[in-house]
Amino acid sequence: MTHAPDLASPEPPAYRWRWAALLVILAAEVMDMLDALITNIASPTIRAELGGSASVMQWLAAGYTLAMAVGLITGGRLGDLYGRRRMFLIGAAGFTLGSLLCGVATSPGMLVGARVTQGLFGALMLPQGIGMIKQMFPPKQMAAAFGLFGPIMGLSSVGGPVLAGWLVDADLFGTGWRMIFLINLPLGLAAVLAGLRYLPSGRGEHASRLDLTGAALASLGAGLLVFPLVQGREYDWPAWTFLMMAASAAVFAVFAWYEVRKQRAGGDPLIVPSLFRKRGFTGGLVVGIVFFTGMAGFGLVFSLYVQMGLGYSPLKAGLSQIPMSAGIVVGFGLAQAVQRLGRTVIHAGIVIMAGGVAGIVTTLQFAGIGVTPWQFTPALLVTGLGMGLLMAPFFDTVLAGVEPEETGSAGGTLTAVQQLGSALGAAVIGTVFFGLLGGHVTSAADGDASGLRAGLAAASVPAAQQDRVVRSVRACGHDRSTAKDPVAVPASCKALERDVRAAIAAAPSPASAPAVQRAVGDAAQHSAKRGFSDAMKITLWIEVALLGLTFVSAFLLPRHARPQEPVENGAVPATV
Repeated sequence: MTHAPDLASPEPPAYRWRWAALLVILAAEVMDMLDALITNIASPTIRAELGGSASVMQWLAAGYTLAMAVGLITGGRLGDLYGRRRMFLIGAAGFTLGSLLCGVATSPGMLVGARVTQGLFGALMLPQGIGMIKQMFPPKQMAAAFGLFGPIMGLSSVGGPVLAGWLVDADLFGTGWRMIFLINLPLGLAAVLAGLRYLPSGRGEHASRLDLTGAALASLGAGLLVFPLVQGREYDWPAWTFLMMAASAAVFAVFAWYEVRKQRAGGDPLIVPSLFRKRGFTGGLVVGIVFFTGMAGFGLVFSLYVQMGLGYSPLKAGLSQIPMSAGIVVGFGLAQAVQRLGRTVIHAGIVIMAGGVAGIVTTLQFAGIGVTPWQFTPALLVTGLGMGLLMAPFFDTVLAGVEPEETGSAGGTLTAVQQLGSALGAAVIGTVFFGLLGGHVTSAADGDASGLRAGLAAASVPAAQQDRVVRSVRACGHDRSTAKDPVAVPASCKALERDVRAAIAAAPSPASAPAVQRAVGDAAQHSAKRGFSDAMKITLWIEVALLGLTFVSAFLLPRHARPQEPVENGAVPATV
């Protein structure tokens, strides 16, 4: 009696150290997640120590995410060509070195350069994880492996701002803000050593050649766009800033032409041109750019506002953002339960998030300049809930109309667009906020002028001296809020000190001095806080407008997501 041979090929044995390797990959994701969030909390303290203009605070976020966007385009392909394990280890080692350079930076330029280094090596490290997980885990365990990303990323989004605030306030070993970067050294070293022991070797099955010219053109176009958006306000928008933005559009046009030409010649383009003929994918790019611009910009300016405008400590600022992070986690979970509704979930998330942002404006309107973290909690919770509902199905929905052979290019492009949007958010929304600030502090000082005059009059200061003090408070408030160097005292503030001394001398009683100083100090502090609050409210309405544009653009997306599958050639999508 004979038996027919079993034609089914046996399933290869699962990689022995797969769960240990997964922990190494997750550790890398956590490092990236934390470093994308921590500078929003620490940037006011960093600027106070190192100096520099307000644009330094924008570059700390934009430099990292812009470098990440540029690097992600080729990071996955480098792993396919030269080995995922090797590229992961090089990326982790470089990221750790970049963290060390951040921690020992002695100037704003050195720190921003180190942040760019972090972003570039992070873009080399992160894309390798997806391929290695697919290589290590059998199909039955694949969902469980990828399912760990959500909770880990959620915990990182909650704990990141709090950890950053605590480290800055704790001033461990006298390091101050530097510890937010130095803490990466043991984590990065552990990732490298554990990676050497547990990560599998291997390359992609269908490795494609690098499109270095395409990568260079995409990098140049992004840089020409982001740089003038960050620096333009500081230099009063000279002609070269607009020329750079126009040149950016021209470079991206050349990039598109080159990619089409390369594909027709039988080469491997950086981005498959046929993707842009798909309405769902191009719509996803629009939604991604607009949404992530608004989201990242909101995170930056809110952190700056509560510290610089409300006077929160870094730890208090981090704690105040827990409700939003918690809302994001809940939104992600809720999105899984209602995913059958498809694109409607994204639209619902946009509406809920817009309602939350409007709620923050309402909170500022009624609570005033003494608003507390508890008063922010309901609106931030709703904002985070909408954010999570939007982000959870976004990638799978956009990729629903993409052909299987285009998935790798599409996924990498979407992930890069997420990072580019984050860089634009720090550039655009940050520039809008700081651009509004000086005028609103001035307007607030004008509104407080009558109260200041009344306080000076009660201290028996002559009317002529009152007018001089009021004008000096107005000028000093404007110049301090727009100062390029936070350490240097503006000339108008030195003039205010002289005018206050003259007002005290002109008062009939020497006992009037404390009353004059108190009246001036209270007026200056109140106008600064009110100016920050008014600038923040307008910035938040701009955020609502961006969400409105996101809502309209989302109609371009496919109605339903494709069956869930991790994105190739990119980091885990839609990280917070």
